[in-house]
Amino acid sequence: MIDILRREAVYLWYYSNVQMEQIFKYWVLGMVLGSLVSVFLKEHIHRAFRSMGEKRLGIMGIVAASALGIASPLCMYGTIPIAASFSQSGITADGSRRDDWLAAFMMSSILLNPQLIVYSAALGLPALTVRILSCFLCGIFAGGLIRIFYRNQPFFNFHGFEEPVSRDTDPNLLFRFLKNLGRNVKATGWYFLAGIVLSALFQRYVPTDVMTGLFGGNEAFGVLMAATIGVPLYACGGGTIPLLQTWLMDGMSLGSATAFMITGPATKITNLGAVKIVLGMKRFALYLAYVMLFSFLSGLVVNFICF
Repeated sequence: MIDILRREAVYLWYYSNVQMEQIFKYWVLGMVLGSLVSVFLKEHIHRAFRSMGEKRLGIMGIVAASALGIASPLCMYGTIPIAASFSQSGITADGSRRDDWLAAFMMSSILLNPQLIVYSAALGLPALTVRILSCFLCGIFAGGLIRIFYRNQPFFNFHGFEEPVSRDTDPNLLFRFLKNLGRNVKATGWYFLAGIVLSALFQRYVPTDVMTGLFGGNEAFGVLMAATIGVPLYACGGGTIPLLQTWLMDGMSLGSATAFMITGPATKITNLGAVKIVLGMKRFALYLAYVMLFSFLSGLVVNFICF
């Protein structure tokens, strides 16, 4: 019995070590880039978003807002006060409300950030490209739907949200960056290690044909399954990268991975709490329906193109 346990421990250590060597550098680079953007570029990005209200951008404002949401390093609870401060002005230069811009900015910000983009590079160029494009389009379509069905009507309720106090205040820029990096490592490190361990367990104990049967091919069932498991399994972007890398190697289709990468961050419990506050129950239900439908259709389209 002891020999069996020792052998299994060796196998798990081997799988963990191999994957650590493959993706650790991406995690480190993601930490560094995320902190650099947060310390040196965050205010510029959010200032650019606020200044959009002074321009007559029309529908192109949705596209710009979705791109700025991806560029923003903040989590959802940090993004909402930024959107609230923009919403307080009520109208833009062309006299219209811009909850469609806010929807695009917030949706893409939930799904992706510069740090997670670097993490996702560990999955390969096709998966990285699909992730960026699908998140960008998810924000655009969300903004487009608000523009169509809630034009010049308030969609969000930002009552009670105020601008968050920045913790990046050290007068020494190097120390400011290092403190932010330390907080980043502390916030994501355990999730990253947990993802490595779970990935090793999948490689050791879950047969490849099982993964192929569940998530492989271009079947709608596989995409739907991936979209569904993204809801309970997603806790941190860095923690899911090892799992996705293993699943893709074991036969998961790129379309199924796409669905998982959308529903996961969009339904992460902390994000759901923030979204529910600003939407209310009825519109929160619409949000969930939109996320599931968009992820499912995106997965089908990706599989159709790739196969």
